[in-house]
Amino acid sequence: MCRQCENPDRPGYLARLREGVAERGWLVQGVDGEGVDPPWAYTIGLSEYGKPELVVTGLPVLVAAKLLNNLAAHSLQESPPTPGERIPLRGGPLIEAVPLAEPSAHLLFAAALYGEEISALQLVHADAQGRFPWSADHRGGQPVLGVRHGD
Repeated sequence: MCRQCENPDRPGYLARLREGVAERGWLVQGVDGEGVDPPWAYTIGLSEYGKPELVVTGLPVLVAAKLLNNLAAHSLQESPPTPGERIPLRGGPLIEAVPLAEPSAHLLFAAALYGEEISALQLVHADAQGRFPWSADHRGGQPVLGVRHGD
């Protein structure tokens, strides 16, 4: 669990999140990996615009934050990815958007700010060989938090 999740000053942290979202439009909450649990990150603030929050698992927090910031900006300027959409990233992996089954169970601070009914998409990334976690030959620690479109 992240340090802020265990922070007894949670109301103070939520106030800081509200201020950050008001200033920037959205924020990225990183969660360091512990033991066998990989790192992950998610946006906070896209719900305010009627858009799904975005999540990435299995990437270092700074790499995930860069990806999330780029796609959050695109989501607000154009439109968010749709479930099942595959997006080739310049200089990066192919990603596929997968809707989260229970966003409020994973995006604690986004749910605290916007309610349990938030929606979210996971940006599932292919490995260096172009394989996704649902491929039998995929190697890597990237939990998928939802069900693929069409599965």
